[in-house]
Amino acid sequence: MERKINKIRLFVNDNEKSTIVAKDLERELLKYGFEITQDQFDLAISVGGDGSFLRMVKDTAFAQDVFYIGVNSGTLGFLQELDIDNTLDFVKRLNTNNFKEENISIEQTKIISEDKIYIFNSLNEVVIRDNDFKTIKFPIYVDDELLENFTGDGVLISTSTGSTAYNMSFGGSIIYNTLNTLSITPIAPLNNKAYKTLNNSVIIPDDKKITITPNKDNNSLFLMIDGEHQQIDNIIKIEIKISNKVIKCLRMNDFHFIKVINSKILAK
Repeated sequence: MERKINKIRLFVNDNEKSTIVAKDLERELLKYGFEITQDQFDLAISVGGDGSFLRMVKDTAFAQDVFYIGVNSGTLGFLQELDIDNTLDFVKRLNTNNFKEENISIEQTKIISEDKIYIFNSLNEVVIRDNDFKTIKFPIYVDDELLENFTGDGVLISTSTGSTAYNMSFGGSIIYNTLNTLSITPIAPLNNKAYKTLNNSVIIPDDKKITITPNKDNNSLFLMIDGEHQQIDNIIKIEIKISNKVIKCLRMNDFHFIKVINSKILAK
């Protein structure tokens, strides 16, 4: 059977542990006849933590024609499927096509300001807050239907993949990673006689669009997109949806998302 993957690019975190792991991995890949290259690769491998995986996907512009996988040399490594001690077994499996593919959705954020239109892609989440981290007020629509007039510190809109990241810190639901949904999770919502705001996440299917329209008092916003900060002034509208593109993650045949939740969050 012809091998699916031959050319590989490594994305290595800038620390000693990741460098050592990457050198051992590269040595094993070369032993099996894989080519390590910087361009026209079949597989991108990040070595580091979750941040390394996110940077790899962004640096390759969310490429549709390559596979992605990560080796965890960081702490939690929720996005990094492989642990250091099973990289050699991974190379053997890779050599015989002993793996499966999983399509992961991409979140697309369009920001329309008075001066410019911005487009951002993200794998995990978008966080929207006031520039000065004051209480913020804006309506949130789903397919042009008013969901709520939000009042609070901000909102976090995550993908299913990102549901186990920052979203979980605010009590957002963990969502099976192949469901391709968006989750609207409030950050410190206000709920009293003056304001009525949802306290729970709202899960949105992949064919719906979320729209936020800041008023003139709150139209200069702080956004964090997969951990990278953006400050944008004079915003008219923010539109967030699931992109019609996906990335292909390479999984070992024994991968199971429920097992990942247990081992990464609950196991001691």
